[in-house]
Amino acid sequence: MLKEFISEKQRHAFFHSLSPDERIEAFRDILKESHYTVFLGGAGVSTESGIPDFRSKDGLYHKTEKRFQRYKPEYLLSYDCLRNEPQVFFDYYRKNLDARAAEPNTAHRILAKWENTGLIKGVITQNIDGLHQKAGSANVQEIHGTTLRNHCVSCRRAYPQDFIFDSREIIPGCPVCGSMVRPDVTLYGEFLPEEAYQNAISMIREAECLIIGGTSLEVGSASGLAHTYHGKYMIIINKGKTKMEGKADLVFHDSIGKILEAADRMI
Repeated sequence: MLKEFISEKQRHAFFHSLSPDERIEAFRDILKESHYTVFLGGAGVSTESGIPDFRSKDGLYHKTEKRFQRYKPEYLLSYDCLRNEPQVFFDYYRKNLDARAAEPNTAHRILAKWENTGLIKGVITQNIDGLHQKAGSANVQEIHGTTLRNHCVSCRRAYPQDFIFDSREIIPGCPVCGSMVRPDVTLYGEFLPEEAYQNAISMIREAECLIIGGTSLEVGSASGLAHTYHGKYMIIINKGKTKMEGKADLVFHDSIGKILEAADRMI
């Protein structure tokens, strides 16, 4: 189905004229043609595993319990809250960000399969739940950090995922030095993890195809990464509208698991 085009405008016109089934076929053909495909994902990838996103009408910020309602949602996951009101921070964190019981969904599993078979080079994720790794993905750049790891703020000793969630202390303390142990999650007011973000930039700059899934690109970190992409093909999969759709070759307003599974069946 793929062919040479004399301009980006002609290429977009061709892809946008395709029927739904033809767009899935085109997705498959792009995957097979591209030598370097990267997936950039957001909260919509994990909602199908039962993990709520943040800003939608059913998201975490719209279902705040009474004891947290006097706080702005962003404050509860901010460095200022961790520093100034750690009891509030850890109470909210334990209640809302414990994803240990969640299981990878279709999208996670297919992306892991595609990485294993060489169809994609890796995943860049805004999610902190570790489900891509749980599904078997190896090259995962977590640009907002992760709940899988914790560390002591003083001696920097590392602690596993269970440490904070299972601690009986309101403010979990380091058994070695007694200082606070915090999650390796990038909080509001903090810089992004440098190594993961630089790795993500390198991947996107090298990519021939960028698949953007489960994100509206409203968050600056993901939007900034997407704008560094200058490869050949862009594919967007998101139930709602996503910024940069005008630059995409294929746009699917549907479940990310459904679209990936349909493409996978054709490979």
